[in-house]
Amino acid sequence: MDNPNFTQPAPSGLPDNILSAPTPQDPHEPRIFHRIFFGDEGLRAGWGILLFVLLCFGSNYTISRLHLLPAQPQTNLAQSSPELAPVPSVISEGVMLLLVSLATLILSRIERRPVTVYGLGGSGRLRLFLHGLFWGLVLLSVLVLVLWKAHLLIFDREFLAPFAIFRYAAVWAFGFLIVALFEETFLRGYLQFTLTRGLSGLYRLFTTPKRAGAFGYWTAGFVLCSVFAFGHGNNPGESPFGLFAVGLFGLTFIFSLWRTGSLWWAIGAHTSWNWAQSFLYGVGDSGNMIRYHLLASHPIGQPLLSGGTTGPEGSIFVLPTLALLVAATFFAVPRTQRWYPANPASAATKID
Repeated sequence: MDNPNFTQPAPSGLPDNILSAPTPQDPHEPRIFHRIFFGDEGLRAGWGILLFVLLCFGSNYTISRLHLLPAQPQTNLAQSSPELAPVPSVISEGVMLLLVSLATLILSRIERRPVTVYGLGGSGRLRLFLHGLFWGLVLLSVLVLVLWKAHLLIFDREFLAPFAIFRYAAVWAFGFLIVALFEETFLRGYLQFTLTRGLSGLYRLFTTPKRAGAFGYWTAGFVLCSVFAFGHGNNPGESPFGLFAVGLFGLTFIFSLWRTGSLWWAIGAHTSWNWAQSFLYGVGDSGNMIRYHLLASHPIGQPLLSGGTTGPEGSIFVLPTLALLVAATFFAVPRTQRWYPANPASAATKID
């Protein structure tokens, strides 16, 4: 019987360990490779942001190259601001929302966090959404009223026939809900959470975890609001002050997320504000005009006062309106849980 403890000697001239098992790989090597991509809180923030952006823009680029989306109908070249048609607009924004949702879902699985942790969770979501709808509609109406009373905005006539009012009111309400969902989840969902997580880790080198979380949150908010404003720069009727106002709008929504722990207030206010501008009053919406709006109007006077082709957001009167929007968030909406806890690793368990 062979002796299991017997080792056959190596042939002459060869080292003794040539027939022995190969030397195990250094156990620290895979650990080092793992630490490049993962930290104590899971996937590192920089890699997460890079993957999220690649998923969103890569898939959007592929779709655009394949010409899978309907193009906007050609408009009269004499128009200063071409009007957006409802069906192509809703489909395009819906596809973008789908891509962002899929990217968020994929990253949530990689990071082993519930998808609701990226601003869509929390309690009282319907109540927050309805609050946002109300205040967005009311305060945009107040802004339009001020411009009208100051003779900076003139209403010409009703644009739609009675039988078409309800149809296009519903179509554009759905369309602007899709726009709000897309823009809020794209810039103030996964990206806000993850950039906050990464920046908070840097701030914790210099201050307490609680302060680091706050500093990281607001730094991320300023960065992404700048991206939000920059993204509106190609709108045909946009102005420099209008872009500044867009950034302030983003900060208003960042504040509502910080206070309520949810994106739903911002989604509601974003939806009704855009719907009231574009459909109800027929004014510019960050330089864009839509087809089939209820009222027809035009601005007069200095663009910095009237808003010009940008719409009410291009008027300096938008500043006190935004202050009222912040006040409505602070006083009319009860504070729930702060969205971003001091310990980022515990966020998934603290937010349902």
